[in-house]
Amino acid sequence: MIKAALIGASGRMGREIIRLLAEHREMTLAYALVGSASAQQGLDAGTVAGLQPIGVALQPVDVLQRLERGQVDVLIDFSRPAGTAAVLEAVIAQGVPAVIGTTAWATHAGLLEAAVSRAAVVAAANMAPGMVLAGMLATLAARLLPETDIEIVEMHHAGKRDAPSGTALALAERLQEARGLPPTAWCSGRTSRREPGIGIHAVRGGDVAGEHTVILAGPGERLEVTHRAGSRLAFARGAILAARFVVDQPPGCYDMAQVLGWPGNAGSWTSGPDSAGVKP
Repeated sequence: MIKAALIGASGRMGREIIRLLAEHREMTLAYALVGSASAQQGLDAGTVAGLQPIGVALQPVDVLQRLERGQVDVLIDFSRPAGTAAVLEAVIAQGVPAVIGTTAWATHAGLLEAAVSRAAVVAAANMAPGMVLAGMLATLAARLLPETDIEIVEMHHAGKRDAPSGTALALAERLQEARGLPPTAWCSGRTSRREPGIGIHAVRGGDVAGEHTVILAGPGERLEVTHRAGSRLAFARGAILAARFVVDQPPGCYDMAQVLGWPGNAGSWTSGPDSAGVKP
């Protein structure tokens, strides 16, 4: 069995991944880690995820510093920037493969570069297979319809902390590359007339797991590429696929297209906008 350590175990994504691991035939949850100040330390991970107890208690993320390869085969991170830094440091120190679902790479550029020289890392802004395909289609459309204006509209639940979403920013970066635009050629929201570049609009409300639409508007017609996540299950399934994939790979940075076995670097947009230039 592949032994996984889950960082961010008490969060929405963490709980979904715990539920999938509880019934997985090839992977098992060996460690469930939370922030050092979390009041949920000591609780059973299964109970936190709404299951029967599974015998794995929530522990502080500091445990990563003491783990060795053999105790754990893969790290799965859906935490916050501080947790991601601890994960990357563990990859560097122990050479344990990792799946990173956070998007806060701007402050961890050096850590990511060092980590992928030591072990395989899948870093993706969005791990839902359908979203990966939607990004590929939107990027292709941006190349084939060069005269269209591009707008991105994303909607998430009312409690989402960041705006625009990491997925929207990753999409914008790859669409800019497809159009040959500079990295700064996007705006978040709009208070005046449209300027050249890409617009990103963040909508928040209810319990929406995630919706992203890329609009390509041209003379007399409009093309829209939309992905809607009805729950976090699609993201969690993608994370499990990535974890199963990464344990067998040599050191390097991988994207979800490679995880899914799709050709070339078709899904490279999923590595996120702040991945320090580390490309698969």
